[in-house]
Amino acid sequence: MISKKSVFLFLALLMASLWGQMSFAQNAQPPMATPPAAQAPATATGVYEYRLGSGDKIRMLVFGEEKLGGEFMIAGDGKVSLPLIGDMHAAGLTAAEFQANIVAAYKQGYLNDPKVNIEVLSFRPFYILGEVNRPGEYPYSNGITVVNAVALAQGFTYRANQKKVYIRHANEVREQQVPLTSSLQVAPGDTVRISERYF
Repeated sequence: MISKKSVFLFLALLMASLWGQMSFAQNAQPPMATPPAAQAPATATGVYEYRLGSGDKIRMLVFGEEKLGGEFMIAGDGKVSLPLIGDMHAAGLTAAEFQANIVAAYKQGYLNDPKVNIEVLSFRPFYILGEVNRPGEYPYSNGITVVNAVALAQGFTYRANQKKVYIRHANEVREQQVPLTSSLQVAPGDTVRISERYF
């Protein structure tokens, strides 16, 4: 025969087990959804690869040949006069393309295994035209945006269209119309045109 003490102990254990399950269910939190990965903002004109041009100042390092290195300015004809190899065309090339051309030139009887590095020290200016208060030429600084460029030009005129802008990159013939956003950047040698709005 089951004693009262055993029945009481069984009921106590059962109640404790039920209480623990209820407490766990109340405190359990549903797993938080992982937020979707942030998308990188897309540029209005796609990827723009900078190309050298007249007025750019570059530094050339030739490893193991310190006398060949130095700082050089790209002349108006788009060329740079370099030690031993003379005038090298630079305008319209990327820094990597120009570097490869220099390596190839030094291999022509000058150096056995030239290791060359090209770095752009300063960039040519950009131009802003149209509906700004002081259109003209301005020095380029790294990361400058169209909004910054407008501020340098003393702001928009009251007729300015502040929703779109026309940009012509250096070495390009046609300008492109792009939406005017706070993150839209200017490249060295760009011509930025702020158009007039129509009512």
